[in-house]
Amino acid sequence: MQVLTQSRTALLAVLLTGQFMANVDTAVANIAAPSIGLDLNASEGQVALVVSGYVVAFAVLLITGARLGSSLGYKRVFMLGLAVFTAASLVCGVAPEIYSLTVARFVQGAGAALMVPQVLSGIQLHFAGRDRLRALGYFSIALSGGAVAGQILGGLLIAADLFGTSWRPIFLINVPIGVVLLLVARRVLPADAVTGERQSLDLRGVLTLSAAVLLVIVPLLLGSERGWPTWSWKCLALSVPMALFFEYGERQAVSRGGRPLIARPVLRNASVRAGLLAHALTTGTYFALLFVLALYLQQGLGKSPAYAGFAMVAWVAAFGVAGPVLPRLRRSYQGMPVVGCLLLATGYLAVLVYLLLGGLSGPLLFGLLAIGGLGLGISANTLIGAVTSSMPTQYASDLSGVVATNAQLSGALGVAVAGSGYAWLVSGHTAPQHALSVVLGGFVVLAVLGAAAAQRLVR
Repeated sequence: MQVLTQSRTALLAVLLTGQFMANVDTAVANIAAPSIGLDLNASEGQVALVVSGYVVAFAVLLITGARLGSSLGYKRVFMLGLAVFTAASLVCGVAPEIYSLTVARFVQGAGAALMVPQVLSGIQLHFAGRDRLRALGYFSIALSGGAVAGQILGGLLIAADLFGTSWRPIFLINVPIGVVLLLVARRVLPADAVTGERQSLDLRGVLTLSAAVLLVIVPLLLGSERGWPTWSWKCLALSVPMALFFEYGERQAVSRGGRPLIARPVLRNASVRAGLLAHALTTGTYFALLFVLALYLQQGLGKSPAYAGFAMVAWVAAFGVAGPVLPRLRRSYQGMPVVGCLLLATGYLAVLVYLLLGGLSGPLLFGLLAIGGLGLGISANTLIGAVTSSMPTQYASDLSGVVATNAQLSGALGVAVAGSGYAWLVSGHTAPQHALSVVLGGFVVLAVLGAAAAQRLVR
C-alpha cells in the first residue's frame, strides 16, 4: 500500500521520532549512572541494572515485537509500544527509590521493543525504490544519532540540574514528546490493512528465543564489567542448546502448518544472511567505538562526559551525508555496501595512524572519525536496503525483527570484547592511546571482513 508523498513524509517523521527516542534511552542512562546512585543511595550493581535493564528487555523482545506487528498491525503495535514507553518514562522520572526505577526501565525497554520493529516495517510497506533508500538513510541517522544524542543530552540535562531535579529530566522529557507523538501517529499512520495472514503468536518460539537472547545479552552486558565470572560463561554456553531448541520448535511449527516466529524463507535467503553478517561486523564496531572512546577520553585523558559526547558529532554528521547522497547514485550503487565497509576500515586506520604518530585528542581526531562515519553511513544504508529489498513485503516484519536484533546483539558483543580488551590493556599499564590503537586495529580487521561479506551479498 503506497500513500501520497506528503503523507509519507509525515509518516516517516513519526516513525523515526519513535526510533530516535528509543535509541536516545539506550545511552542516556550511562551518563546519569553516578547521579542516580548518589541520589537514590544505590549500589554500583543496582545502578548497573538500571542502565542494562532497558537494553536487555529491548534486545530480548525485538523479534516478538516484530511478529506482533505482523499479527496485529504495525500501526496498532507501534502506538502500543510508544504508549508503554512514554508511561514507563514517567515512572522512571518520578521513581522514589532504585527498585521502582529498575522495574520501570525494564518496562520502558519492552515498550521500545514493541515500537522499534514497526519503524522498519512501515518503511518497507510504504516506500519502494529510491524513495525507500532515502527513507533508510534517515532511518540510519536516527539509529546512529540517537545514541550520540543520548550522551550529549544526558550530560547537558544533568549539568543544568533543572529545578534541582538532577537526573530525572532525562526520562521526563520523553513524556510530552511521547504524548504529542501518539496524537500525531493516530492521524498520520495509515490504518492497518486487514489480511488473512494474522495467525496466533508462536508462544513456545517466543519463550525459547527470548531465553536464548537473554542468555547471550546478559553476560555480554554485565559479564565484562565484572571480570567475566563463571556464571557469564555458563549462560553463554547454555545459549547454544537453547538456540537449537528454538530452531527445533520452529521446524515443528512449520510441519504442523503453523506460522513460526521467524519465517523460514528469511533465514534460508543467502542475501539476507550475507547482509546480516556484514551489518553485524560493521555495526558492532560502532557501538564498541562509542563505549571505548568514552573510556579513553574520560578515564584516559580526564575529559568531561559532554566532551566525550561531542567527540562523535563529526561522525554522526558524516553518517548523515550518506542519506541524501546515495539515492542520487545509479550505476555505481550496487557495489556501495563494499565501498562503505572499506571506507569505514579506512577511517579506523586513519585514527590508528594519528594515535601512533603521537596524537591524543582534538579537532583532527574528530575529523578523522568523520571518515568512519561516512563509511558506516554508506554501508548501513545500502546493507539494510539490500536485505529488505531481497524479499517481498510479506516478510517485512520478520526482516525488521531480525535486522534490529542482529544490531543489538552485535553491538553488545562489540562493547563486551572491545571494552574488556581496552580495560585489560590499561590495567597492564599500557598507555591509553596505545590501548585504543590496539582496539582500532581490531576494528579495521572487522570492517574488512564486513566488506568481504558485503561482496558476497553484491554477487
